[in-house]
Amino acid sequence: MTHLTAHPTQASLSRRHATGALLAGSVAAPLLPKLAYAKGSHATSVPHPGTYAPGRPGVDYQPTEIPNGYKLPFIVRDGVKIFEIVIDEFDHEFMPGLTARVWGFNGVGAGAAIEAVEGDQVRIYVTNKLRAPTSVHWHGFILPSGMDGVGGLSQPNIPPGETWVYEFPLVQYGTQMFHAHHDEMAQMGLGLTGLFIIHPRRRQTNPAARDFAILLHEWKIIPGSRRPDPNEMTDFNIFTMNGKVFPATAPLVVRTGQKVRIRFGNLGMQNHHPMHIHGYSWKIVETDGGVIPPAGQWPETTVLVPVGTTRTVEFDADYVGDWSMHCHMLHHIMNQMGHGLPNVIGVDPAQLEARVQDLIPGTMVMGTTGMGDHGQHVTSGHMPVPENSVPMVGGEGPRGYIPMGGLMTIVKVRDGITSYGDPGWYENPPGTEPRAATPSELARDGIGNPSIAPSAKPVTKDTTLPPPMNHQGH
Repeated sequence: MTHLTAHPTQASLSRRHATGALLAGSVAAPLLPKLAYAKGSHATSVPHPGTYAPGRPGVDYQPTEIPNGYKLPFIVRDGVKIFEIVIDEFDHEFMPGLTARVWGFNGVGAGAAIEAVEGDQVRIYVTNKLRAPTSVHWHGFILPSGMDGVGGLSQPNIPPGETWVYEFPLVQYGTQMFHAHHDEMAQMGLGLTGLFIIHPRRRQTNPAARDFAILLHEWKIIPGSRRPDPNEMTDFNIFTMNGKVFPATAPLVVRTGQKVRIRFGNLGMQNHHPMHIHGYSWKIVETDGGVIPPAGQWPETTVLVPVGTTRTVEFDADYVGDWSMHCHMLHHIMNQMGHGLPNVIGVDPAQLEARVQDLIPGTMVMGTTGMGDHGQHVTSGHMPVPENSVPMVGGEGPRGYIPMGGLMTIVKVRDGITSYGDPGWYENPPGTEPRAATPSELARDGIGNPSIAPSAKPVTKDTTLPPPMNHQGH
């Protein structure tokens, strides 16, 4: 079946909808085999079209882990894999201290996922509980045009209160996405984005033992407010991984020696994200368009994930430790970072405070040595901030405060673990952590001796004056 209609138990079809559904059913069947055989770079492991039993988790594929996210359950009826999506408005916690009213799939803001297998026939019911019409686009899919999910183009929008159904075969594998495709700036900006993982029908040789999927998103939430601003176009201040910001992002726990796969997707409004891992390099093996042949894969420590794309990387977890993984756009690892503030780096705070006390009593000057201590002042209560806000707030680490937020998590690699719960912080073996140098070490290696290693480049001043300006003729 390849139809998209309102579910008869939820709402009756109008004449226009019924006619559209009838036409969709009459034209899709003959087009589908041709479509499935279409030439392209999308990845396939078996012939299409074909009849395949619904893929079974743990038998036909290794399930993907969605840290902090929510994987939609399914049932199988008459050989069809059935999912239910509910689109609604709800309160979503980004981290303790910051909750906002968002729109999302199945109670998750920018963190829901569907998982299936190439060759599966999927039937996806979509219930719209919003007050606005909507549609769902299957981003990167090879499918009949009528199922593409663009409101007003490939389908009428789903009215509020109705349940519609999409159905199509999965004729490819890879990491795809889904999102609202009506009033996209508002609906995607409020959180209507998700991941769609399609495993190959024929199991691959040397598959990853640990398979993670992370959806990147961005929001504008003014400190003290409780609703993201979907009208923002450039100045986003909350950046999430499956709907969470660090320190609320779950760690990726791996046993030493395992092959690791990480699937990144980006359905943010504007920003690309260079995702960087510490302690490792990985190979970029797939995009949303298909598999990169081994000869075309290249090693990186940072993978750029542009808006509207997915990137899949793999590496072998050979090095134990706690390894940071984060976006390298540095304001993307700050929570609710402000802009347009005076630059006070290098200012004497005591002098400045004394001069402004009469004008603004109780002034506490911050940022004279940078912004790293701002979050500590907030979390310790020394600096009051608006309710429901986390400006520049990070988290406590094993050796001090970590002044990071947003798109950051920790890859925790451990020897011999038998479960994948959080193992806690890694204890560095003796001699593998920096420490204060001793006086004897400094003397031994000539540190601080200008004749051996000058501590700073001498500063020279240019005392010459520029030539006088020629004002003749003015």
